[in-house]
Amino acid sequence: MAFQPIYDALNARVWGYEALVRGLEGEGAGSILSRVRSEQKYVFDQACRTKAVQLASRLFPSGEELQLSINFMPNAVYEPAACLRATFQAAKRFGFPRSAIMFEFTENEQVSDTEHLRNIITEYRKHGFLTAIDDFGAGYAGLGLLADFQPDLIKIDMKLVRGLDTSPARQAVIAGIVGIARALDITVLAEGIETEEEFLVLKAAGIDLFQGYWFARPEFERLPQINWAYKADIQLTA
Repeated sequence: MAFQPIYDALNARVWGYEALVRGLEGEGAGSILSRVRSEQKYVFDQACRTKAVQLASRLFPSGEELQLSINFMPNAVYEPAACLRATFQAAKRFGFPRSAIMFEFTENEQVSDTEHLRNIITEYRKHGFLTAIDDFGAGYAGLGLLADFQPDLIKIDMKLVRGLDTSPARQAVIAGIVGIARALDITVLAEGIETEEEFLVLKAAGIDLFQGYWFARPEFERLPQINWAYKADIQLTA
């Protein structure tokens, strides 16, 4: 697992970290997931959850309120309550608070059984876990999915973010998403931030949570540091 920080611009602090699957040679999540056969998905999903919790329990500073964001594959979850047992066991074994765990729908996975996904979200929320839609605005994660499910958080896909500062069309789409999320009491996170200009436009649009290379790149089995020096300057001038 690699970890990438989620930055809270409103409070100028790290809100949490996303745990990202990596291969032994540093291969990205897409490369690894493409090699997981359908009959292996359940075991792979459970192993990733356990590993993420184990590493976070060791790496997260004690006494700080940080969220651990874990991707999961809805199509790998056969029975929601049963699938959570490994997470419960890992949290107990490594002394990690369950309230600090957020589950994201894994990148661009098509969900054919929407009732099944509804049951997953209901079960996760019953146990106090936050839920999030990843890559919102790309692939299968669109307004139709949001109409069916209202998670705690949506992550705006980097394809909408890229070049946002020079694209009135993208800015209008982002404003629409922020407005819908606010009406549904859903927190918005913008991911894939690579420039100061993107950050400032998104911040002006009312978004507080951010993730991307401009803040910090993911690092393998360690927590990367945000360059606080120039982030502090932006806080004073934005």
